[in-house]
Amino acid sequence: MNNPRPCYLQIAIDTPLNAVFDYRWQCDPAERPQVGQLALVSFARREVVGLIVGVVDETDVPMEKLKDALAVRSQLAPLSAQWLALAGFAADYYQRPLGEVALPGLPKNLRVLTTVALDRALKKLAKLETPHDPTPSNMPVLNPQQQIAADAIGGAQGFKPTLLYGVTGSGKTEVYLQACAQVLEREPDGQILILVPEINLTPQLEGNIRARFPGVMLATLHSSLSEGERMLHWLAAHQGKARIVLGTRLAILSSLPHLKLIVIDEEHDPSYKQQEGLRYSARDLAVWRAWQLQIPIVLGSATPSLESWHHAQSGRYRKLELRERAVQNAVLPTVKLIDMERDKPNDGLTSHLVAAIRQRLERGEQSLLFLNRRGYAPVICCESCGWISECTRCTSFMVLHRPEHRLRCHHCSLEMRIPRHCPTCGNIDIQPLGRGTQRVEEGLQALFPEARILRIDADSTRKKGSAQEAFDTVHRGEVDILVGTQMVAKGHDFKRLTLVGIMNPDTALFSQDYRASERLFAQLMQVSGRAGRAGIPSEVLIQTRYPQHPLYGAVVHHDYDHFASALLEEREQAALPPYLFQALLRAEARELATAIEFLTMARDCMQHPGITINDPIPMTMTRVHNVDRAQLLVESPSRPALQAFLKEWMLTLREMKSRVKWSLEVDPLDI
Repeated sequence: MNNPRPCYLQIAIDTPLNAVFDYRWQCDPAERPQVGQLALVSFARREVVGLIVGVVDETDVPMEKLKDALAVRSQLAPLSAQWLALAGFAADYYQRPLGEVALPGLPKNLRVLTTVALDRALKKLAKLETPHDPTPSNMPVLNPQQQIAADAIGGAQGFKPTLLYGVTGSGKTEVYLQACAQVLEREPDGQILILVPEINLTPQLEGNIRARFPGVMLATLHSSLSEGERMLHWLAAHQGKARIVLGTRLAILSSLPHLKLIVIDEEHDPSYKQQEGLRYSARDLAVWRAWQLQIPIVLGSATPSLESWHHAQSGRYRKLELRERAVQNAVLPTVKLIDMERDKPNDGLTSHLVAAIRQRLERGEQSLLFLNRRGYAPVICCESCGWISECTRCTSFMVLHRPEHRLRCHHCSLEMRIPRHCPTCGNIDIQPLGRGTQRVEEGLQALFPEARILRIDADSTRKKGSAQEAFDTVHRGEVDILVGTQMVAKGHDFKRLTLVGIMNPDTALFSQDYRASERLFAQLMQVSGRAGRAGIPSEVLIQTRYPQHPLYGAVVHHDYDHFASALLEEREQAALPPYLFQALLRAEARELATAIEFLTMARDCMQHPGITINDPIPMTMTRVHNVDRAQLLVESPSRPALQAFLKEWMLTLREMKSRVKWSLEVDPLDI
């Protein structure tokens, strides 16, 4: 055996410090550690797992300051150079340290397991039977538009970004599956990554994939898995055993050594953007990853994001269209507007909507009432003195949850009992103001005592598996009226649903967020698309006080094309994304003035031609959990210019001493 000689490991660690740290390692030259392996090291008086990003023979760090690495996880195959490049790009683009990107992207157990425990997990995976037959089962015949799309995607070579624009119920999922079949047949070891925006959309799609490809190993990756499950599925993908990987946004950072196709379903969904920690866009990283590997990627939606639509219109993306519903004789539902000034609602429901629900009950069909507001009422108030249930820790109201007899803040989770009288004047007649899904459910039970009513929202589906059980109940036909929030708005195929009633959509028409109209239109189109998917005539009733608003007109005519074109024209005239590139610097402090002061210093510390740095302002939700928040918007018509500025700016900001907690978000969705 050769004498052990020292080498030096450059290790990225999950820390806000923007650095890679050197460690000493004694080893036989034949067993020299590799880039992409994990190592156990001592850091800040604790033992942590880091990622080896370099192995060198010399170091500039003084010997007395060097620590020895404790162990190298040599039993795990190194992460590939392509994966390291993806993590490096994400760190560079989103202005975060490499360790903060690379390490959280790995399963938690992989970062904390002992060598013995890791060996046990690898042995468990080795014992699993790995099917190798990609032959699809029960392949339905596609309509001409579907067949063209499936062949175009499945037969694509090289980097081919495709926008699959298909109306709700047009069979986009079937196009994905048949394109996947072509890729699996052509690529003996090829892997496919399919992303969905929300966890509750995975069971239905997972069932479809398993039924279609019984001879292919499928791995799922999302936050509802136990740490042991996630570890096992991640390892299956990392070793190439899993040919198809299905997951939410975190799956974009999974290790897939033989990736050949990426599918982004519901690509418009804002859930693809991480809203804490590393604020990355899984959709955008997926496009970069496809470019890096020179493989095709498909982005599917009935209501594409304006960014993707703009890319398709400009020729950067290829556009494929599915203009008809896949089920024979199935047509898009008829959309009608109910003027609430003429048909005054009673308990939130107009007479027209009540009559339509009763008609469905008589015919044995299902109805869906959509209200994107959970709880019983948004607020309780005293009509005598004007007191309202404000949160004591946030710039928000305490929402009434009547079944639980609690007031709850949906931002900081503060809870308290419902007061028996007004805390200000003592009046015992305090009343709920407005309505949420709980109150709508209560009203329906009084109106239709014989109906089977089910509410699906974040409150009713807190327990693991409860959401899927609720959706299964609807699919089995055991529900007459479904009440739900955005959880029910997309991806679900309810065969007997012929009526959708939409309540209280008007508030989004007057939002200060320039993306509000785009999101509202997508939401209305998506939830409308739940109706009539099995070929039964159906309708959508939208209760509104503004029936003449052009947004509703576009929904009535299912006219995404005209609506998107008009919005893009407005964005171009107003110099807003996708014609402008933005970054948002946020600051948090106990006092708002402290946060504003820090942002003012950040604004004044550097100027750059072609970069607009706006004045600091309080965030719309100024206080959350007793912390005040402010923001500073940076803009540029050039993405490279903005990136160059941010790199230099971040170096300066990190040198500034401040008690303020701050973070930068590139390409923000909420301003």
